[in-house]
Amino acid sequence: MFAVIETGGKQYKVQPGDELYIEKLAAAEGETVTFPVQALFGEGETKVGTPLVEGASVTAKVLKTGKAKKITVFTYKPKKNSKRKMGHRQPYTKVQIEAVNG
Repeated sequence: MFAVIETGGKQYKVQPGDELYIEKLAAAEGETVTFPVQALFGEGETKVGTPLVEGASVTAKVLKTGKAKKITVFTYKPKKNSKRKMGHRQPYTKVQIEAVNG
């Protein structure tokens, strides 16, 4: 059985045992978080919500939080001697899917 969830403006197809890197959540390491389900797929059965499936949820455990590798952002305007170099590290939360409750 697997489900489609949405968090951080992105949709993920998940099933028990998966480990995901998602947008940072306000949860500490070791906590359990619950996500609402948009679509649920099982043994020959499909449920699609409008926008969410009633009574369905996905339970996940927070493994760690951190920042991704640094990327360099360089902007410039040609012929104007205008340039700017910046760096960015995107924060993330690593979660492990424990159960899909349908």
